[in-house]
This record gives sequence, structure tokens and C-alpha cells, in this order.
Amino acid sequence: MRRPHLIVNPASANGRTGRRFDAIARAVREVVGDFEWAFTRRRGHATVLARDAVAAGSRLVVAVGGDGTASEVVDGLAAAREPEVRFGFIPRGTGGDLKRSVGTPDDTRRAALALRGGERILDLGRIELTGHDGRPLVRHFANVAGCGIDGLVVEMVDRTTKALGGKASFQIAAARALLGWRDQPVRWRVDGGPWQEEKITCIAVCNGRYFGGGMMVAPDAVVDDGLFDVTLWKGLGIADFVLRRHTLYDGSHRKLPNTRMLRAREVEVEPVGGARVLVDVDGEGPGLLPARFTLLPRALRLMVPPEEGG
Repeated sequence: MRRPHLIVNPASANGRTGRRFDAIARAVREVVGDFEWAFTRRRGHATVLARDAVAAGSRLVVAVGGDGTASEVVDGLAAAREPEVRFGFIPRGTGGDLKRSVGTPDDTRRAALALRGGERILDLGRIELTGHDGRPLVRHFANVAGCGIDGLVVEMVDRTTKALGGKASFQIAAARALLGWRDQPVRWRVDGGPWQEEKITCIAVCNGRYFGGGMMVAPDAVVDDGLFDVTLWKGLGIADFVLRRHTLYDGSHRKLPNTRMLRAREVEVEPVGGARVLVDVDGEGPGLLPARFTLLPRALRLMVPPEEGG
């Protein structure tokens, strides 16, 4: 078996990952011995590197970076369609939502220890959408994808330095986005059922529980139960965010009248009346509606600390 292959985003954690890679490498080497690695150079590069690593024979591919880096690596592994490949994750990013959803240790050494631990078989999401260039696009996601204001928030966060950290960066971006927000008209349906047309703040299609720098968007989501947890928000404004922000972080927003929750294996969403509705995929903004979200059961082998395997 070939050595583990690390795909590293040196710009993650505001550049600290690149500056401190020697220390990260030492922590990994102590656990797994020698490994191969590559730095990403641009958006989407981690997907290419993951596919290349699998094609070269690697059977353990590790994302070192934030949620976006992990999502790109997962996308590359899913596209490679090699069932024996395992995915490792050493979190080094701003949002930290994937590590919350799957329980990856925050500490680099403990995350490295998971690389020789057990495995957990996760579901994945597959999304067919429209790229910003107007062409059809397919992405895979391990955590959460959605449309509406979350796409705008991601776009705003991406333009900042993120120096304040994940939670603050997303809170500031969310407040700015809501100041001028008007719910967007879409039509949507789940599992091939009847279409529903309405104006929405956000539709979040969740494999994991967290998005937006720690918001518990889907409190009951389980990453290996064969179902998406879908959260739909309507009429969410700046006053709600200021006065009820805590409900977004502790999950109690599900009790609010402007929240609807359901479960599904497939979700379709289309814009109405020419609305330009942005899509968010694991904290990245790859394109626009229309989109189809499909659950892929037991599609990712995640490395976990030894006591969590099995």
C-alpha cells in the first residue's frame, strides 16, 4: 500500500497552515511514518490532487485545511469511485463545521492519531447545479449544502481575511447580508413529490448538523443514517438574527414559526421569475440554482480516533 497522501491548503487558517507545515508534518510522521504531500495553489486544486493521488495508488488521502479544502478532497475521492480509499481530515480552517459534524479532533496531534485509528462509513451528498459560467456542474459534499442567503454569506466571508475566526466572520457576514435581504422566489420538492412555490431565506440540505461557523442548522442530522435533514427558513430578517441568534447555535430555531424541517433522500430547487439564487456547498460558493441534491448512502470511509471506530 502506498504512503498516505496529504493535500494541504497553505492559505488556510489565514496562512498559518503553510507557515507551520513543518510542525504539522512532524505530528503526522510520528503517527503514520513517511507520507506524500502536495500544496494547493488555487480554488478547486484539491479536487484534482485527490483524484491524482487515487490514480497513483494512494488509499489514504488526507485533507489539511478548512471545510472548503476537505470538501474539494471529498469531491475528488467521490469522482474517483474507488471504494477502498479512506479519507482523513486535519482541520486547519475558519468555519470548523465539518469537524463539529463528524467529531474530528481539533488538535493537530489527535487528528493525526485518527489516521491510524478506525473507520466510520458516512453518507455523502451529490449536487447537480449551474456553475457561475452557466455550465452544468456536479459537486459532492460531506456536511451541508444549500441555497439562498447562505450562498451570499459564503460569498461575503470569502472576501474577508477571516482574521477574527470562523464564528465572528460568519456572524458579521450574516448580519451584513440580512441588512438588505429580500426572500427569494423558488419552487422546490423532495423525493419526487409535488412542487411547492414560495419565497425563502434559505434551504439547507444537511448531512451534518453544523454550518456557518457553528450554527446548528440541523440538530437531529446523523451523517450515516441514509437521509438528508432539510431545514427551510422563511422571513428571517436582521431583527431575528440580532434577537434570536442564540437559537441558530443551540438548535432551538426549529421551534420558531419561520423554520420548517423535514427529511428526504432527494431535494430539487429551481429559481422562479429569473431570480439569481446562490448555492453554498460546504462553505464554498460554486454556482447557482437550479440544483438537485441526492444522497449517496455509505459513500465515504472516514478515519476516526481508535476508540470511535467500528
